[in-house]
Amino acid sequence: MDKHVLSVLVKNSSGVLSRVSGLFSRRGYNIDSLTVGRTEDQNISRMTIALNGDEDVLEQVKKQLNKLEDVICVTDLNDNESVYRELVLIKVRANAENRAAINETVKIFRSKIIDLSTNTLTIELTGDEDKVSALISLMEEYGIEELVRTGITALQRGEKTLKKSVEELDLE
Repeated sequence: MDKHVLSVLVKNSSGVLSRVSGLFSRRGYNIDSLTVGRTEDQNISRMTIALNGDEDVLEQVKKQLNKLEDVICVTDLNDNESVYRELVLIKVRANAENRAAINETVKIFRSKIIDLSTNTLTIELTGDEDKVSALISLMEEYGIEELVRTGITALQRGEKTLKKSVEELDLE
């Protein structure tokens, strides 16, 4: 099964997330990752949806998404032509003996310690999925107290944008 990342521009209206996720569940498709946020236009949100499936599954999902009234544009983001990033926050057990080692690992990954207490450190890292997974793996030896990942968010590289699709539809 191939991994696919879809960028979906939608009208920023109540219930749109429910309708999109409902489409996946009704058809038995699994969403590996879903991030949603407003764009530069307050009337439009961008969903980044990661899913596994062959080309037939991908085409079916795209067709079904395009049928939804709130969907403006659906684009398959090829990993060679797009930038993927993920954010992770990791709360790790830390004591006087291991703080220096954890801090060195944090520096190597170009991540940040954003909070500390007597017994824990909270680390923030932004990177691709492999980098995030590698840091998590290394932090497991210290004891992960809590962890949250945002899921993939992505944009096309270079001057390519989905904005033209939005402007052509004139949503105002």
